[in-house]
Amino acid sequence: MSEPQEKLWEYEAIQPGQEGQPTVVTLTAEHIAAYAQVAQNPDPRYHVSSGSAEYGGALVAMPTTVLTYAPLLREEIAQRQGFVALEESKTARRQTPFAKCEIRWFQPVLAGDTLTGTRRVLEKYERRGSRFVTFRIEATNQRGEQVALYDYTCIFSYAKGQRDVLQGEGTARPPAAATRSAAVVPNAGRVLTFDAVSVGDQLAPVAASESLEIMLRKNGLRLAGKPKPSNIHTDEDFARKNIFGGVVNSGPATMSYVDQMLERSFPLRAFYDGGRLLMRAITPFRSGDTVTFAGEVTGKRVENAKRLVECRIRGTNQAGELVCLCDATMVMPE
Repeated sequence: MSEPQEKLWEYEAIQPGQEGQPTVVTLTAEHIAAYAQVAQNPDPRYHVSSGSAEYGGALVAMPTTVLTYAPLLREEIAQRQGFVALEESKTARRQTPFAKCEIRWFQPVLAGDTLTGTRRVLEKYERRGSRFVTFRIEATNQRGEQVALYDYTCIFSYAKGQRDVLQGEGTARPPAAATRSAAVVPNAGRVLTFDAVSVGDQLAPVAASESLEIMLRKNGLRLAGKPKPSNIHTDEDFARKNIFGGVVNSGPATMSYVDQMLERSFPLRAFYDGGRLLMRAITPFRSGDTVTFAGEVTGKRVENAKRLVECRIRGTNQAGELVCLCDATMVMPE
Protein backbone atom coordinates (compact mmCIF):
# COMPACT_ATOMS: atom_id res chain seq x y z
CA MET A 1 0.00 0.00 0.00
CA SER A 2 1.53 3.29 -1.09
CA GLU A 3 1.87 6.21 1.30
CA PRO A 4 -0.53 9.15 0.83
CA GLN A 5 0.88 11.94 -1.32
CA GLU A 6 2.24 14.88 0.66
CA LYS A 7 0.35 18.15 0.51
CA LEU A 8 3.32 20.47 0.06
CA TRP A 9 3.31 24.13 1.03
CA GLU A 10 4.45 25.28 -2.37
CA TYR A 11 4.47 28.92 -3.46
CA GLU A 12 1.01 28.55 -5.04
CA ALA A 13 -0.48 27.34 -1.75
CA ILE A 14 0.88 30.21 0.32
CA GLN A 15 -1.50 33.08 0.98
CA PRO A 16 -1.00 36.35 2.88
CA GLY A 17 -2.61 36.16 6.29
CA GLN A 18 -1.85 32.49 6.94
CA GLU A 19 -0.79 32.28 10.59
CA GLY A 20 1.17 30.06 12.91
CA GLN A 21 0.49 29.33 16.56
CA PRO A 22 1.62 32.01 19.01
CA THR A 23 4.64 31.15 21.14
CA VAL A 24 5.33 32.21 24.71
CA VAL A 25 8.86 32.40 26.15
CA THR A 26 9.91 33.63 29.58
CA LEU A 27 13.40 34.96 28.97
CA THR A 28 15.94 34.08 31.63
CA ALA A 29 19.42 35.37 32.40
CA GLU A 30 20.72 32.03 31.15
CA HIS A 31 18.95 32.52 27.81
CA ILE A 32 20.46 35.98 27.38
CA ALA A 33 23.96 34.73 28.17
CA ALA A 34 23.56 31.65 25.95
CA TYR A 35 22.49 33.76 22.96
CA ALA A 36 25.45 36.09 23.43
CA GLN A 37 27.74 33.06 23.61
CA VAL A 38 26.53 31.47 20.36
CA ALA A 39 26.71 34.93 18.75
CA GLN A 40 30.38 34.95 19.90
CA ASN A 41 29.75 38.21 21.73
CA PRO A 42 32.00 38.60 24.81
CA ASP A 43 30.31 41.83 25.94
CA PRO A 44 29.94 41.62 29.77
CA ARG A 45 26.56 43.41 29.62
CA TYR A 46 24.93 40.08 28.75
CA HIS A 47 26.07 38.31 31.90
CA VAL A 48 24.50 38.43 35.35
CA SER A 49 27.62 39.79 37.00
CA SER A 50 27.48 42.99 34.91
CA GLY A 51 24.18 43.93 33.27
CA SER A 52 23.65 47.17 31.37
CA ALA A 53 24.55 50.49 32.95
CA GLU A 54 22.11 52.16 30.52
CA TYR A 55 19.26 50.31 32.20
CA GLY A 56 20.33 50.58 35.82
CA GLY A 57 22.28 47.33 35.84
CA ALA A 58 19.38 45.26 34.47
CA LEU A 59 20.23 42.32 32.25
CA VAL A 60 19.10 43.33 28.74
CA ALA A 61 19.09 40.96 25.76
CA MET A 62 21.14 41.52 22.63
CA PRO A 63 18.73 43.17 20.19
CA THR A 64 18.84 40.31 17.64
CA THR A 65 17.76 37.84 20.35
CA VAL A 66 14.25 38.53 19.00
CA LEU A 67 15.08 36.06 16.22
CA THR A 68 15.35 33.35 18.89
CA TYR A 69 12.66 34.19 21.48
CA ALA A 70 10.16 34.89 18.66
CA PRO A 71 11.40 32.62 15.84
CA LEU A 72 9.97 32.37 12.33
CA LEU A 73 8.81 28.70 12.51
CA ARG A 74 7.56 28.66 8.92
CA GLU A 75 7.18 24.86 9.05
CA GLU A 76 4.63 25.30 11.84
CA ILE A 77 2.72 27.91 9.83
CA ALA A 78 2.52 25.35 7.01
CA GLN A 79 1.32 22.61 9.37
CA ARG A 80 -1.43 24.81 10.78
CA GLN A 81 -2.77 25.28 7.21
CA GLY A 82 -2.76 21.52 6.64
CA PHE A 83 0.45 21.47 4.56
CA VAL A 84 3.95 20.04 4.85
CA ALA A 85 6.75 22.61 4.62
CA LEU A 86 9.26 21.94 1.86
CA GLU A 87 12.04 21.63 4.48
CA GLU A 88 10.03 18.85 6.18
CA SER A 89 9.03 16.92 3.06
CA LYS A 90 9.91 13.22 2.78
CA THR A 91 9.51 13.13 -0.99
CA ALA A 92 10.53 16.54 -2.35
CA ARG A 93 12.62 18.08 0.39
CA ARG A 94 14.36 21.36 -0.36
CA GLN A 95 15.22 24.62 1.36
CA THR A 96 13.62 28.05 1.08
CA PRO A 97 16.73 30.12 1.84
CA PHE A 98 17.04 33.45 3.63
CA ALA A 99 16.98 36.48 1.33
CA LYS A 100 16.64 39.43 3.69
CA CYS A 101 15.32 40.50 7.08
CA GLU A 102 14.33 43.83 8.59
CA ILE A 103 14.03 44.18 12.37
CA ARG A 104 12.48 47.09 14.25
CA TRP A 105 12.72 47.52 18.02
CA PHE A 106 10.44 49.49 20.34
CA GLN A 107 11.13 48.40 23.94
CA PRO A 108 14.09 46.88 25.78
CA VAL A 109 13.81 43.16 26.58
CA LEU A 110 15.04 42.16 30.03
CA ALA A 111 15.62 38.93 31.91
CA GLY A 112 12.29 37.85 33.41
CA ASP A 113 10.14 39.24 30.57
CA THR A 114 7.49 36.92 29.16
CA LEU A 115 7.40 37.37 25.40
CA THR A 116 4.60 36.33 23.09
CA GLY A 117 5.52 35.85 19.44
CA THR A 118 2.99 35.83 16.59
CA ARG A 119 3.77 34.97 12.97
CA ARG A 120 1.97 35.20 9.65
CA VAL A 121 2.54 35.40 5.92
CA LEU A 122 2.82 39.10 5.07
CA GLU A 123 3.19 38.96 1.29
CA LYS A 124 4.40 36.90 -1.67
CA TYR A 125 5.85 38.29 -4.86
CA GLU A 126 7.87 37.52 -7.97
CA ARG A 127 10.88 39.52 -9.08
CA ARG A 128 12.85 38.82 -12.25
CA GLY A 129 11.50 35.28 -12.33
CA SER A 130 12.32 34.39 -8.70
CA ARG A 131 9.61 33.86 -6.10
CA PHE A 132 9.73 35.31 -2.59
CA VAL A 133 7.60 35.01 0.55
CA THR A 134 7.81 37.51 3.41
CA PHE A 135 6.72 36.60 6.93
CA ARG A 136 5.98 39.07 9.73
CA ILE A 137 6.84 38.12 13.28
CA GLU A 138 5.79 40.37 16.17
CA ALA A 139 6.76 40.16 19.84
CA THR A 140 4.97 41.64 22.85
CA ASN A 141 5.88 41.52 26.52
CA GLN A 142 3.82 40.61 29.59
CA ARG A 143 2.39 44.14 29.72
CA GLY A 144 1.07 43.86 26.18
CA GLU A 145 3.72 46.28 24.85
CA GLN A 146 5.14 45.62 21.42
CA VAL A 147 8.88 45.12 21.88
CA ALA A 148 9.94 44.26 18.32
CA LEU A 149 8.83 43.03 14.93
CA TYR A 150 10.65 41.72 11.91
CA ASP A 151 9.89 40.92 8.29
CA TYR A 152 11.74 37.81 7.11
CA THR A 153 11.90 37.03 3.38
CA CYS A 154 12.63 33.57 1.97
CA ILE A 155 13.34 32.52 -1.61
CA PHE A 156 10.85 29.82 -2.64
CA SER A 157 12.27 29.42 -6.14
CA TYR A 158 14.99 30.97 -8.27
CA ALA A 159 14.57 32.12 -11.83
CA LYS A 160 15.62 29.43 -14.29
CA GLY A 161 19.38 29.47 -14.67
CA GLN A 162 19.85 32.16 -12.03
CA ARG A 163 21.24 29.86 -9.34
CA ASP A 164 23.05 26.60 -9.90
CA VAL A 165 24.25 24.47 -7.02
CA LEU A 166 27.46 26.06 -5.79
CA GLN A 167 30.49 23.99 -4.99
CA GLY A 168 33.25 24.31 -2.43
CA GLU A 169 33.53 25.46 1.15
CA GLY A 170 35.26 28.40 2.78
CA THR A 171 38.97 28.43 2.18
CA ALA A 172 40.02 30.29 5.31
CA ARG A 173 40.49 28.49 8.61
CA PRO A 174 38.87 30.04 11.67
CA PRO A 175 41.21 30.80 14.55
CA ALA A 176 41.66 28.08 17.15
CA ALA A 177 39.30 29.92 19.50
CA ALA A 178 36.46 29.31 17.05
CA THR A 179 36.09 25.72 18.18
CA ARG A 180 36.07 26.71 21.84
CA SER A 181 34.29 30.02 22.32
CA ALA A 182 34.72 33.42 20.69
CA ALA A 183 35.88 33.67 17.10
CA VAL A 184 34.80 37.25 16.71
CA VAL A 185 37.61 39.78 16.63
CA PRO A 186 36.37 43.30 17.41
CA ASN A 187 38.33 46.47 16.92
CA ALA A 188 38.27 48.88 19.83
CA GLY A 189 35.28 51.13 19.32
CA ARG A 190 33.91 54.28 20.88
CA VAL A 191 30.26 54.97 21.61
CA LEU A 192 29.11 57.79 19.36
CA THR A 193 26.84 60.69 20.32
CA PHE A 194 24.45 62.50 18.02
CA ASP A 195 26.22 65.84 18.39
CA ALA A 196 29.66 64.41 17.67
CA VAL A 197 28.84 62.06 14.80
CA SER A 198 29.23 63.16 11.17
CA VAL A 199 28.29 61.70 7.81
CA GLY A 200 31.25 59.67 6.57
CA ASP A 201 32.43 58.61 10.04
CA GLN A 202 33.71 55.03 10.02
CA LEU A 203 32.26 52.52 12.47
CA ALA A 204 34.41 50.11 14.46
CA PRO A 205 34.61 46.87 12.42
CA VAL A 206 34.19 43.29 13.64
CA ALA A 207 35.63 40.15 12.02
CA ALA A 208 33.77 36.86 12.53
CA SER A 209 34.82 33.32 11.62
CA GLU A 210 32.50 30.34 11.35
CA SER A 211 32.95 26.64 11.92
CA LEU A 212 30.48 23.76 11.75
CA GLU A 213 30.68 23.46 15.55
CA ILE A 214 29.59 27.08 15.97
CA MET A 215 26.72 26.54 13.51
CA LEU A 216 25.58 23.47 15.47
CA ARG A 217 25.59 25.44 18.72
CA LYS A 218 23.52 28.21 17.13
CA ASN A 219 21.06 25.68 15.76
CA GLY A 220 20.78 24.01 19.15
CA LEU A 221 19.69 27.20 20.95
CA ARG A 222 15.91 27.06 20.53
CA LEU A 223 13.58 28.83 22.95
CA ALA A 224 10.38 28.06 20.99
CA GLY A 225 9.28 25.57 18.37
CA LYS A 226 10.41 22.05 17.59
CA PRO A 227 14.10 21.15 17.30
CA LYS A 228 15.49 21.11 13.74
CA PRO A 229 18.47 18.76 13.75
CA SER A 230 18.75 18.71 9.95
CA ASN A 231 18.97 21.77 7.70
CA ILE A 232 21.42 23.47 5.35
CA HIS A 233 23.24 24.93 8.36
CA THR A 234 23.98 21.58 10.02
CA ASP A 235 23.42 18.67 7.60
CA GLU A 236 26.24 18.38 5.06
CA ASP A 237 24.49 15.75 2.91
CA PHE A 238 21.26 17.73 2.66
CA ALA A 239 23.07 21.03 2.18
CA ARG A 240 25.17 19.63 -0.66
CA LYS A 241 21.98 18.88 -2.63
CA ASN A 242 20.71 22.43 -2.27
CA ILE A 243 21.73 25.63 -4.02
CA PHE A 244 24.73 26.42 -1.80
CA GLY A 245 26.43 23.04 -2.27
CA GLY A 246 27.45 22.77 1.41
CA VAL A 247 26.68 23.99 4.92
CA VAL A 248 26.31 27.73 5.33
CA ASN A 249 25.63 30.12 8.17
CA SER A 250 22.04 31.21 8.77
CA GLY A 251 20.83 34.72 8.02
CA PRO A 252 19.85 35.35 11.67
CA ALA A 253 23.32 34.28 12.82
CA THR A 254 24.93 36.76 10.44
CA MET A 255 22.59 39.48 11.73
CA SER A 256 23.86 38.81 15.25
CA TYR A 257 27.36 39.77 14.07
CA VAL A 258 26.07 42.98 12.52
CA ASP A 259 24.25 43.71 15.80
CA GLN A 260 27.49 43.16 17.70
CA MET A 261 29.39 45.46 15.35
CA LEU A 262 26.83 48.26 15.81
CA GLU A 263 26.96 47.82 19.59
CA ARG A 264 30.59 48.95 19.49
CA SER A 265 29.58 52.37 18.17
CA PHE A 266 26.07 52.95 19.56
CA PRO A 267 24.33 52.58 22.92
CA LEU A 268 21.70 49.85 23.36
CA ARG A 269 19.02 52.53 23.60
CA ALA A 270 19.79 53.45 19.99
CA PHE A 271 18.37 50.03 19.05
CA TYR A 272 15.56 49.70 21.56
CA ASP A 273 14.03 53.17 21.27
CA GLY A 274 12.91 52.66 17.68
CA GLY A 275 16.03 51.43 15.88
CA ARG A 276 15.93 49.45 12.65
CA LEU A 277 18.25 46.97 10.91
CA LEU A 278 17.80 45.62 7.38
CA MET A 279 20.14 42.90 6.09
CA ARG A 280 20.22 41.48 2.56
CA ALA A 281 22.09 38.24 1.92
CA ILE A 282 24.40 38.35 -1.10
CA THR A 283 26.92 35.48 -0.89
CA PRO A 284 26.81 32.43 1.45
CA PHE A 285 28.78 32.65 4.71
CA ARG A 286 30.38 29.22 4.74
CA SER A 287 32.10 27.13 7.36
CA GLY A 288 35.74 28.23 7.34
CA ASP A 289 35.01 31.74 6.12
CA THR A 290 36.07 34.89 7.94
CA VAL A 291 33.79 37.85 7.30
CA THR A 292 34.66 41.42 8.24
CA PHE A 293 31.74 43.71 9.00
CA ALA A 294 32.57 47.38 8.42
CA GLY A 295 30.43 50.43 7.91
CA GLU A 296 30.02 54.16 7.93
CA VAL A 297 27.54 56.84 8.87
CA THR A 298 25.47 57.78 5.81
CA GLY A 299 22.93 60.19 7.29
CA LYS A 300 22.04 62.28 10.31
CA ARG A 301 18.76 64.09 10.91
CA VAL A 302 16.06 65.05 13.40
CA GLU A 303 12.61 63.74 12.54
CA ASN A 304 9.51 63.96 14.76
CA ALA A 305 11.76 65.01 17.64
CA LYS A 306 13.88 61.86 17.20
CA ARG A 307 17.60 62.13 16.55
CA LEU A 308 18.39 59.60 13.84
CA VAL A 309 21.71 58.31 12.55
CA GLU A 310 21.76 56.15 9.43
CA CYS A 311 24.49 53.65 8.61
CA ARG A 312 25.51 51.33 5.77
CA ILE A 313 27.33 48.10 6.72
CA ARG A 314 29.03 45.62 4.43
CA GLY A 315 30.13 42.10 5.32
CA THR A 316 33.06 40.96 3.16
CA ASN A 317 34.74 37.55 3.25
CA GLN A 318 38.43 36.66 2.98
CA ALA A 319 38.11 36.43 -0.82
CA GLY A 320 36.80 39.99 -1.03
CA GLU A 321 33.26 38.85 -1.85
CA LEU A 322 30.29 40.79 -0.50
CA VAL A 323 28.43 38.48 1.91
CA CYS A 324 25.75 40.89 3.11
CA LEU A 325 24.65 44.49 2.76
CA CYS A 326 22.92 46.19 5.67
CA ASP A 327 21.22 49.49 6.45
CA ALA A 328 20.63 50.59 10.03
CA THR A 329 18.79 53.51 11.58
CA MET A 330 19.79 54.25 15.16
CA VAL A 331 17.68 56.46 17.43
CA MET A 332 20.13 58.41 19.55
CA PRO A 333 19.33 59.18 23.19
CA GLU A 334 19.28 62.73 24.53
